[in-house]
Parts: sequence; C-alpha cells; structure tokens
Amino acid sequence: MQGNRVLVTGGAGFIGSNLANALRTDNEVIVVDDGYLGTPENLADDVEFHERSVLAEDLPTDVDVVFHLAALSSYAMHEEDPTLGARVNVEGFVNVVDQARQDGCDTVVYASTSSIYGSRTEPSPEDMAVTVNTGYEASKLARERYAEYFSNHYGLTTAGMRFFSVYQGYGGAEEHKGEYANVIAQFADDIASGESPVLYGDGTQTRDFTHVDDVVRALELAADHELDGVYNVGTGEAHSFNELVERLTEILGRDVEPEYVENPIPESVYVHDTCADPSKLRDATGWEPETSFEEGLREVCAAYESA
Repeated sequence: MQGNRVLVTGGAGFIGSNLANALRTDNEVIVVDDGYLGTPENLADDVEFHERSVLAEDLPTDVDVVFHLAALSSYAMHEEDPTLGARVNVEGFVNVVDQARQDGCDTVVYASTSSIYGSRTEPSPEDMAVTVNTGYEASKLARERYAEYFSNHYGLTTAGMRFFSVYQGYGGAEEHKGEYANVIAQFADDIASGESPVLYGDGTQTRDFTHVDDVVRALELAADHELDGVYNVGTGEAHSFNELVERLTEILGRDVEPEYVENPIPESVYVHDTCADPSKLRDATGWEPETSFEEGLREVCAAYESA
C-alpha cells in the first residue's frame, strides 16, 4: 500500500501495532485504541494515536482504508461480560464502519476468527459450515454478517480475515498482554526463565501457528486487492503444544518440563485443533506464508539468546 490515509482500530495492540508500523513508511496512519489490550509504546512516533473507544462518536474515519482489529479477543473476556463483548466486537464494528462509510471510505479489512470452524485436524476451507459455541465466536460471526450487509447494501468492500494462531515473541508487542498473550510468547518466556510452561490437558492440542509478519502482509494485500468476503489467514500446517515446548527447550538450551493441568475451559467449547486452508487468499492475492514454524520460533528465542 502506498499514499493512503489509513485507520487501524485496535492499532496499539499486538497485530494492530505491527500493521500500523509497517504501513507508516508509505502511508498516513491513524490509530484508535482504548488502551485495554494495547499501549501507544508499541507504535512508531510518526503514527497518529487517539486513545478512544470504537464505540465513540466522531472517530477519525475520514480515510481511504479502515483496518478494524479492535476487539475483546478471548473466550474469558466474553464469558465475564457477554453484553460488553457484544458491544465492543459487534456494535463497535458497526459504529466504525458506518462512520467510515459516511465519510466516503469504501474499503474495510477486519479481524474475524478461525475458532468458528471448531476442532478440525484437516484444513478448514471458508465455505464449510461453521458453528458458534462461545460469546467470542458469536461476536465475530455477527461481525461477518454485518460486513455482508455493508457490502450488499452500500457497496463497500469488506474483507473478513479469519486469523489462526497469530504469534510473535515478547520482543514484539505482546508482553504487556500477560495472560492474554499468544502461547508461543508465553511458553518461550517461561522456558527462558527456567519455569515450566503450563499446558492444558495432555498437550496434544494443535494450532496453525502463523507469524504476525505474514498476517500483516495478508491484511495489506486484502486492502490492495479490495477483497470482499471472508478469507483464512494461516499456514496450512499444524503443530502440537508438546512439539512447541520441545522445540523451544531445544532452541533455548533449557532443561524444563511442562506442567500439565486440567483444562479450565469446558471440553464442549474448547477448540482442540486448528488448521487453515489458505488457498482462497493465495488464489486472490498470491499470498503465501514466508516465515516457517522453525524460523519463527528461532526469531522468538533470539531475544533471550542475545540478552
């Protein structure tokens, strides 16, 4: 992307700040973030920052492209207060997109989730049936339906990006999130500190771990190609938590065993396995993941080896 005025909501958070900092070289970037999961310290100095809620009026939506990443982004947050989850994730999305529409913006790229596929070891295509078992999933599926409304009724291009397990190390923009940080960052920090990473169940659950740099490129390409509809953002490969811990201990050279605990999330709603079918995004944009699982883990661990 070049020469655009761009709004990134949730732009001081993990994925948002990576995106905002990547776009700032060739674009005018504005960030809106309420500071709940993000911090302006994640942003470069030349990114315009507004500490605002996505529920606010008069947002800075006079832009060419909106990247809507703001969300309450975990199961626990929604179960604690389902009404607040719906307000932020659904009403906040509608509020931002409608203000942008009224200001003349017609390109929206937004965060959805792969959790709606449920547990699958086979790659999940976008056209498969999806289900909702949690408030978080309900809010993201509602967001997709409102995006469809804005597309069909107003002619906006609205690309929903179904993220799989996005990661980066604490050396990126995750450390302040603590228990809500991605598991690779959490496990690496535990192991580097000589502490046992805590795994739910027996550690056989699998995730399609996707490096944040690849996700940022996917978001940019979705805007450049004015994609409409929903698209998976994942590698098409899955790795277990046990494998993850084994590789991190090898790379970091630590002799640490994981601690296995009972899963606090009900088995009926816990997503045990995820794997993307990224072919739709690849066919539409040429996107391919460029950071392998091994390369990504070594990058995460490098911060501790050089410390």
